[in-house]
Amino acid sequence: MEQTKKRTSKKKKRGVNPLVHILKVIGTLLLSVFLVVVITGSIFATVLTIYVLNFADTTTTVSLEKITESNITRFLYENPDYDEETDEEIEQYELYYAIKNEQRHFIWADIEEIPQCVQDAFVYTEDERFYSHDGVDFRRTFYAFVNAFLPNTRKFGGSTLTQQTIKNLTGDDEAEGVAGAERKIREVFRSINVEKTYTKEDILQSYLNIVPMGTSEYEIIGVQAAANFYFGKDISELDLAEAACLAGMTNAPAANNPIDSLKNNNIRRKYCLDHMLENGAISEQEYTTAMNEELELAGNFNYSSSTVYEEEMQDQGTTSYFMDAAIEEAITRISEDSGLSYADAQLELYNGGYNVYCTVDIDLQKKMEQQMKVQSNFTTYSMPEEDDTLWSDFIAMDYNGNVKAVVGNRTEKTESRTLNNASQSPRSPGSCIKPIASYAPALDQDLLTWSTFSKDQPIEIINKDGEKEQWPVNYSETGDSANWSYSDLFTWQMLMRSLNTLPAQLIDKMTPAYSYNFLKEKLDITTLAETDSDYSGMTVGGLTYGITLEELVGAYMIFGNGGRKYEVTYLSKIEDANGTVIYEKNDGYKQAISDDTAYIMNRMMQYVINDEQGTGRYAKLSKTDLVGKTGTSSDWFDLTFVGCTPDYVSGVWIGYETPSTIPTNDYQNIGAIWKNLFGEVAEKEKHHSFEDTFPMPASVQKLNFCNRTGLLASGGCSSQGTGYFKTTNTPDYCYGGH
Repeated sequence: MEQTKKRTSKKKKRGVNPLVHILKVIGTLLLSVFLVVVITGSIFATVLTIYVLNFADTTTTVSLEKITESNITRFLYENPDYDEETDEEIEQYELYYAIKNEQRHFIWADIEEIPQCVQDAFVYTEDERFYSHDGVDFRRTFYAFVNAFLPNTRKFGGSTLTQQTIKNLTGDDEAEGVAGAERKIREVFRSINVEKTYTKEDILQSYLNIVPMGTSEYEIIGVQAAANFYFGKDISELDLAEAACLAGMTNAPAANNPIDSLKNNNIRRKYCLDHMLENGAISEQEYTTAMNEELELAGNFNYSSSTVYEEEMQDQGTTSYFMDAAIEEAITRISEDSGLSYADAQLELYNGGYNVYCTVDIDLQKKMEQQMKVQSNFTTYSMPEEDDTLWSDFIAMDYNGNVKAVVGNRTEKTESRTLNNASQSPRSPGSCIKPIASYAPALDQDLLTWSTFSKDQPIEIINKDGEKEQWPVNYSETGDSANWSYSDLFTWQMLMRSLNTLPAQLIDKMTPAYSYNFLKEKLDITTLAETDSDYSGMTVGGLTYGITLEELVGAYMIFGNGGRKYEVTYLSKIEDANGTVIYEKNDGYKQAISDDTAYIMNRMMQYVINDEQGTGRYAKLSKTDLVGKTGTSSDWFDLTFVGCTPDYVSGVWIGYETPSTIPTNDYQNIGAIWKNLFGEVAEKEKHHSFEDTFPMPASVQKLNFCNRTGLLASGGCSSQGTGYFKTTNTPDYCYGGH
């Protein structure tokens, strides 16, 4: 009984003790929380490690060699030489022109050229432990992190010179939020990799050459350009005070440079010298002397170091019209490659140290520049200069669209990047539009042949007043309106005499919209307005704005290369400062018309030149085959000639700055002007005969036709002519019985 009570008493004692139970619960809870924290922390640490290592895996070493070139962009031209042993052409390029941003200055200096006092000034101002850390100063980074949260303290960064070099090189400078944190991680791994790859001297050399040191007006990059500007000295000539002046301004160049704020710069100069003294880089005496030295500031670029880069910039003179066009295209290509705006791409070109390869024929360019200045090439008599205000432009390219020469006006070019009439001034092409807007597309659709008879009569249109009108009239060479003859004429005769009636009939069949789209989509004419999709614009060139000579001549290339439309270009290739090709012209083209259409059009345009009634007869050459077309706008405001020789397609335009009637008695025929300018070059071409360069396609036949019916001639046809016909679209035979 007594034992039973004892057992019962013990059981009650164990069951009523709440402390043990509470402790167990708390212990279990704490253990669970601890395990959750450990597991969560492990997961987080794993994810973070993978995330960080991902940057390590994908971040390659930044190349320091990429910035060893000047920011000067070089435009080069091909000037091939011949190997005497193999008699083979050797590709060789020479400097055509060099440009740079006049507001941005950068000249490279090797580390051996930079005095020790300059090196020490930057090291002990920006990164005291530069020579001992491995790219990242974790101690300074930790202090900078803690300091950022402390009130009333001067904030400072934790980046080393290596990290700053990488940021300046890559432009990777995000500072806020997640992007800023990611950038810091990339920067850390890049810095470590760079330190493994390069010596401290390599890194310091790169830093000193790319550190920003500009004013509010000028962008100055590197210590050499800074020494030139601020002191009018080469970097090798700087003393300690001048070195401290430059090193002190790097944390905020626009605010602390000695030109914009000498007071701020003096404070920063003392800061630099203090750190140099503390680190034993200078003595007390050197410190005192440098602090008391009065700086002699230049503040201009009259001094420039004698480097190869500066020599390239000397005595270049005004840019040529070709160079202007090449610059414009280079800006566009860089913009397309990088996604930059035009303005930013222009800065990039002037700052970036590109190699730009031009398509120019340097000898031809110089010759055409001189020819355009000779008054007798244009006028019928020697007139006073003040009376000779006629404008003109000229362009020549090969049949792949590579521009070989371009001149934007007749007068001496005195400024760079001025208006280039050939590429920037649309003018009415007049009848030069007929081969590309009506004849070629109609022939391509088999709407007519070489010997198709068409009547010289107008079509009926609804004019602006809503009334029916007989249109268009023909124009004589004197500018007087000529009545319609109502004669039946062959296609080649209509083209040769530049009558307006057949083109109008063809446009009526195809519709103006078809021709409009053909010009835009197949021939890359960019200046057409929506209102140009009408009879006047597509038939006689009565366009809202007109066409540039560059685009007009570029369209005519299809008549000498089998109907292929290549992109017109002034550049063959662009390389950035690192040697990476960002643009290279390819062999792509549009087949605008078939090769048989192109050949037949070419042979028809030969009559424009060779026939005594041809409008282009004044351009006829004695040795070299020439085909082409003249164009006259209404009221004789614009005269144009486009010619195709075996090696070139070229054109010339004349008119006034403000459109007005050209006094034809004072100026030579437009065909004669083209011959005066380009005839000597054309006569010396490698290929003189048409067949030598442009063989007749197998799909074209040279056949006789009956001059009375236009049908293929038979033995009973007493009067015959010769023409060119597609094998798929030949007329029936004429069997006499006229």
